Amino acid sequence: MGRSIRTAEDAAASEQAHAERTCASCGRRMPSSAPHDARYCSAACRKHGLDDTDRALEQRIDELLAARARSASICPSEVARSVAPDDWRPLMEPARRAARRMVARGEVEITQHGSVVDPSTAKGPIRIRRPR
Repeated sequence: MGRSIRTAEDAAASEQAHAERTCASCGRRMPSSAPHDARYCSAACRKHGLDDTDRALEQRIDELLAARARSASICPSEVARSVAPDDWRPLMEPARRAARRMVARGEVEITQHGSVVDPSTAKGPIRIRRPR
């Protein structure tokens, strides 16, 4: 009686939303085995969460892109250097995580050799740009 009937489209939409969920900390796609209400992809991400440095890196990505032409891109090292000029290397992975979170929200794209790549699987040097 009080049960709702799920259509194939409802099931597909739910599966699609589940497949596209991203970790709140690192910005990577959530594993398919993760519970539907999980926010983090791993214990390490759950422990790290989001801190002021993470928010500062996201804000700095926005500021650097806003100061450039719409077609320009930036390197995560530029972001890290602008936040901590004397000790920027430890901020490289946090800058990449910040970019992945922004990709998940549709604010930026991550590219390699000028082509948009999946931020969850990208290895090596990347660039960050506004969506085109």
